[in-house]
Amino acid sequence: MAQCLHSVQEFIQDSFVPMVAVLCSEDAEQVTRKNNLNFSELVRPFCRLTSEGHVRDPNNQIQAIKNLKIHVSNVVTQPPRPAAIRKMLSEVVSVSQPAEGLVANVITAGDYDLNISATTPWFEAYRETFFQSMPASDHEFLNHYLACMLVVSSNEPQPVEQFLKLSQEQHRIQHSSDYTYPKWFTPNTLKYYVLLHDISEGDEQRADSVYEEMKQRYGTQGCYLLKINSRTSAVSSDEQIPDPWSQYLQKSNLQNQELYEDGTSVMMGSKNTENNISAPEVGGIDPSVKADGVPNNFKTHPLQLNHLSDPDGSLDALDTLRFTVQITDGKKASTVTTHGACLTLNDHDRIRQFIQEFTFRGLLPHIEKSIRQLNDQLVSRKGLSRSLFSATKKWFSGGKVPEKSIAELKNTAGLLYPPEAPELQIRKLADLCFLVQHYDLAYNCYHTAKKDFLNDQAMLYAAGALEMAAVSAFLQPGAPRPYPAHYMDTAIQTYRDVCKNMVQAERCALLSAEILKSQVKYSEAATLLIRMTSEDSDLRSALLLEQAAHCFINMRSPMVRKFAFHMILAGHRFSKAGQKRHALRCYCQAMQVYKGKGWSLAEDHINFTIGRQSFTLKQLDNAVSAFRHILINDSKQTASQQEAFLREYLYVYKNISQLSPDDPLPQLPLPCIQSSATRVFFGHDRRLAEGEFQGHVFEM
Repeated sequence: MAQCLHSVQEFIQDSFVPMVAVLCSEDAEQVTRKNNLNFSELVRPFCRLTSEGHVRDPNNQIQAIKNLKIHVSNVVTQPPRPAAIRKMLSEVVSVSQPAEGLVANVITAGDYDLNISATTPWFEAYRETFFQSMPASDHEFLNHYLACMLVVSSNEPQPVEQFLKLSQEQHRIQHSSDYTYPKWFTPNTLKYYVLLHDISEGDEQRADSVYEEMKQRYGTQGCYLLKINSRTSAVSSDEQIPDPWSQYLQKSNLQNQELYEDGTSVMMGSKNTENNISAPEVGGIDPSVKADGVPNNFKTHPLQLNHLSDPDGSLDALDTLRFTVQITDGKKASTVTTHGACLTLNDHDRIRQFIQEFTFRGLLPHIEKSIRQLNDQLVSRKGLSRSLFSATKKWFSGGKVPEKSIAELKNTAGLLYPPEAPELQIRKLADLCFLVQHYDLAYNCYHTAKKDFLNDQAMLYAAGALEMAAVSAFLQPGAPRPYPAHYMDTAIQTYRDVCKNMVQAERCALLSAEILKSQVKYSEAATLLIRMTSEDSDLRSALLLEQAAHCFINMRSPMVRKFAFHMILAGHRFSKAGQKRHALRCYCQAMQVYKGKGWSLAEDHINFTIGRQSFTLKQLDNAVSAFRHILINDSKQTASQQEAFLREYLYVYKNISQLSPDDPLPQLPLPCIQSSATRVFFGHDRRLAEGEFQGHVFEM
């Protein structure tokens, strides 16, 4: 596989992070909107902690948490539509192209000197978006919300009363049968009360007074006073304003030409909140004008699933789903939207400190308490005399327990456990431990849950436990056990063949391939990636075939021809997926292997395809050059194939002549016209030979 910007450990840790929901009052949204951001977008650049955190496990041992990242997002009450996700993944790949002037990685293998992209940012963009767009499911808890921030402006007439309304709304969303989405980790979700104070307008003394009342009501560890918008003067055009948000809001925009989208979140205000929770829909409000009458510089996203507007049009929001990557197909706007215009560097520090305080004094203690409670419940239910941590270490220190093959197991993929089932509690405990980097305990719990699920033949649950047990084993410090690749293979087979869940199978494959690559097991990684190709997704197949090709070329003894063959396969699938530029790039890289090696039929096919793809992309000179290579030598193709090549060549030439009628046209070197096939072609088609191309000189 191509080199990635992050290590495999960083990639996995960033793929599974604690999820935090946000519910904002209308006034609080107005405060953040001054910066062209909503609250979740405001804090997003500061959600990676710079300090080390700690939790205690059930044995009272301190577990260090390094480089922790949390994900803060608005509450959306409907999952993203699969069609919208597929379209977004396609656009993410489409806009991510090799940077111009990028120096390629030169690999020498035998007689070959190949210029190959050292990195594949389109694949990393696809993979990141894929993980972020996965909806929460019932068989695991990794994407479930652990906490909810309730955000109220200090300008509210009754801030404490507004907090109560937000709290009731969160409880209704979580526990009412009217809502099945989003998913929540525990029944007693942590609520964190945030008083948002606008320094440029608000009464600071009143804000401090309200905050003191909040500390009395919610405790010092359950609330926070966040002061922002210190900048009061107008921002001049040449003034440099720090903007850490663009890299998060435009991650897939390589040349800063994309705009943002309007979206939907659940907000609270003085009006009936029934109107403030909407299901995702394609379409929505007019993107050119905001509901409050202010011109909107954001272009509506073609994949937009949610728009929010109350009956009188007084509400709108900016972020809907937890999609970090936001794509549009519009052209560059005449005015560039500035983010954080009202924020100073001191405000940045305040936001960063707020996230640190929330995590260290709110979220991590909540997770630690939940781990202890789950452990105690499981111990009491199973009648154990010690913690699950100690018990599972004893249970699984011996030999392997024989397991049934997938073919022997009955398909019970639709089996659902009640929320209080001990099997689910073990899985929940495992996920909590995984999120706080306690991989030893997580592995033991996943291993226990896996056995229980297999005994019940609950195959979806069993596959999930196998998947995360394998990842936990790999991430354990000191590598006490080898990476159980067979766990991942079984999980992939179960997801794909038994549960018919290709999304989960793809997640397994992406994780396992990256782990195998880090262990220099390129052959195994390539086999896994190739096995995941199928007819249901040309884009996924193309990306995985390309990564398999990189695996072959990065082996200790590079397999050059396998690299080229799988690049051609990837190019074909890219073409079927509508990714013409990526298809052309793959064929061009493969041509390096076949060119001038005596494989004339393969070389003709690649040149013919390069010519067609170049013509489709309006790269007419490249198209002519590719077709020329087919015609300048004696061809071993059949007469009908030679005729097809020549027709394509003349068609491209005709288009060039029409686009540049005043420019002198070069002579077309066509030695193969002397061949019998082309003589027949010109003899039968006098219109082409003497009509449309009359006056053009063919070099014989």
